[in-house]
Amino acid sequence: MARFVGISAGMARLCVGLSVFVSFMSASAAAQSQAPGSLTLQAATERAFAANPTIAAARQGREVSVAGRAVAAEWLNPEATVEIAKETPKQAYGIAVPLELGGKRSKRIAVSDATIRASEAELAATMAQVRNDVRRAYFDLLIANARLTVLREQRDLSQRVRDTAQTRFENGDVPRLEVLQTELALNAAQNEATSAEGVVVAATASFNALLGLPLDMTHQLSTAIDAGGPTVTNAVLELARRESTELAVLDRRLEEQRARLTLAHALRAPDLIPTATLTHDAEPEFTWGWRGGFAITLPLFTTHKAGVAVEEATLAQITLQRQATQLRIEGAVSAAAVTAEAHRLAYVRYRDVILPQAQEVEQLAQDAYSLGQTGIAALLQALQSSRDVRLRSLDAVSQFQTALADLERAIGAPLP
Repeated sequence: MARFVGISAGMARLCVGLSVFVSFMSASAAAQSQAPGSLTLQAATERAFAANPTIAAARQGREVSVAGRAVAAEWLNPEATVEIAKETPKQAYGIAVPLELGGKRSKRIAVSDATIRASEAELAATMAQVRNDVRRAYFDLLIANARLTVLREQRDLSQRVRDTAQTRFENGDVPRLEVLQTELALNAAQNEATSAEGVVVAATASFNALLGLPLDMTHQLSTAIDAGGPTVTNAVLELARRESTELAVLDRRLEEQRARLTLAHALRAPDLIPTATLTHDAEPEFTWGWRGGFAITLPLFTTHKAGVAVEEATLAQITLQRQATQLRIEGAVSAAAVTAEAHRLAYVRYRDVILPQAQEVEQLAQDAYSLGQTGIAALLQALQSSRDVRLRSLDAVSQFQTALADLERAIGAPLP
């Protein structure tokens, strides 16, 4: 009996690691934040803004629009003519300077200015999308690491349980069946830990790609795994109406289209082309002479009325798109806010109620096995149930963070 008690005490020491998971969910992020080289979500986002190639391409798009403004501000070139004829005057040297009427040049510049503002809005929308991608990748990696930690602890615990069962079998205290059962549990735990390691490697590569870093670079992520507070639907709806980058893009496109419509009206005004000509060799009347004139386009066949109609129809289309987009955003934000709050409450219930209960059941199962009140099957079942609860709690926090990312994407702006 003394030998059995000694083995039970060893078993109890081996199972001490089972109590770390609840504290892991709240303390791991704090421990990581104190580690050198830790990476917060905010720091990762700033890194992506500086190095992400998608943002670099969007910034270049703005440069294209700025260059387009310089093109719009150009003046029309004058036209020089030289005439040599048999009749007098035998030579004529002329110049024509087109004059744009109706303020066409200033209206082209106004269109280009509106295009630049639209490009800036599109850059902001691209940055919001990259921010959202970084958020998703950050928490995917953080949760993958947490899941790997749980499965490695389960594997190590299964190893210790198998060793204990082997020792008790050799001492004649338990049948060979218990050893086989523990070996089966160990192999399953090893397989799950190996799969989780692959998921971490994949999540790391995706995260590093967004940040423009080597794909195999590892990080210590210090933002809390359950970062994010309660979601109030009315508050996030107001944020979406005020800060949505998608709506901002459409607003800038409306401004641009209004400028294009104004330019289309200006194009209906015909241009004037004054000309001046210096003549030579008209003997005996004169040696040098001159003549002046002007040309104007007669709007008989083309009046640009169709061009105005095109711009008006495009303006109406964008206006309707803006209205439809606002309705879609409001619906998506409302749904995402409700979903996020539901997942947050589910995770809080896991963290505050279910996980402590699972830990208590697990400890009682260990004690019962140590005292010989139950067999190995009951202990393995309790350990498996505890593992499942831990993983489901990670699923819950993963769903919560995914819902927050969906909400942020629907809003089109960072969450407060």
